[in-house]
Amino acid sequence: MPQTLSTIKALLAERGLHPRKRFGQNFLVDQNKLALIIQAAQVASDPTSGGGGGGGGGGRILEVGPGTGVLTEALLEAGTHVTAVEIDRDMCAILRERLGHHPNFTLIEADVLESKHTLNPAVVASLTSDFRLPTSHFVLVANLPYNIASPLLATLCADHPNMRRAIIMVQHEVADRLVASSGKDYGPLSIIIQATCTAERLTTLNPACFWPRPQVDSAVVLLERRPQPLTDNLPALMRLVQQLFQHRRKQIGSTLGRDSPFPPGIEPSARPEQLTIEQLIALSKIR
Repeated sequence: MPQTLSTIKALLAERGLHPRKRFGQNFLVDQNKLALIIQAAQVASDPTSGGGGGGGGGGRILEVGPGTGVLTEALLEAGTHVTAVEIDRDMCAILRERLGHHPNFTLIEADVLESKHTLNPAVVASLTSDFRLPTSHFVLVANLPYNIASPLLATLCADHPNMRRAIIMVQHEVADRLVASSGKDYGPLSIIIQATCTAERLTTLNPACFWPRPQVDSAVVLLERRPQPLTDNLPALMRLVQQLFQHRRKQIGSTLGRDSPFPPGIEPSARPEQLTIEQLIALSKIR
């Protein structure tokens, strides 16, 4: 049975626990949104996620911040293998009690990030060493706290091409950045994500979808890994983007130098947020 609001409250109350704001603990309690996320993961019919296809399940999931296991339990019921990474030891105790017996469940009690740009080695090892699965491809499914959403997604997209898909719940402003193609929300995160993946907002979630209720709306975003990234030199693109967007209000000629070479169609008077990803890639190739 899916975890309901009363189930989650009871799990915490019997242990004298409360949701911790510093860990961004807002538990999903809307069953319709939960079903949408499970469907979007497509792990039961996606051979690239490590399953056998044909609806047989067996896909590999990375879940970050599972909390009491609302999503985890639903994913396991769909036949997936879940590597759950949880930093809160009290939540880990609940997960071990409820799911520790499950043969397809792996729990890592740690921060998913070793540093801002590096995954925890234990997470990498778990995702690449499971003998039960034929590939190391995985799908990220997570309700991501605000403070780790951007660095985690940038790291996974840039450095871990075996992440084939991501279905994430994030604050609406993070979602805006993930899907932006121009304007104030467009920046380094938009570019690294969209150079490696397609990005689509699937649905919005108002505060009533969670307990406790956050103060802002959230969104579910689907990332699909491109067969090939838009550039074969992602580090060069990101160095250029970081340089330009540190001064996003300046004309790019002022930042790069008026005597710098510019590809056809790119004017030195343009500002970074006016350039498409394709134009930025072209510019990165001659820097």
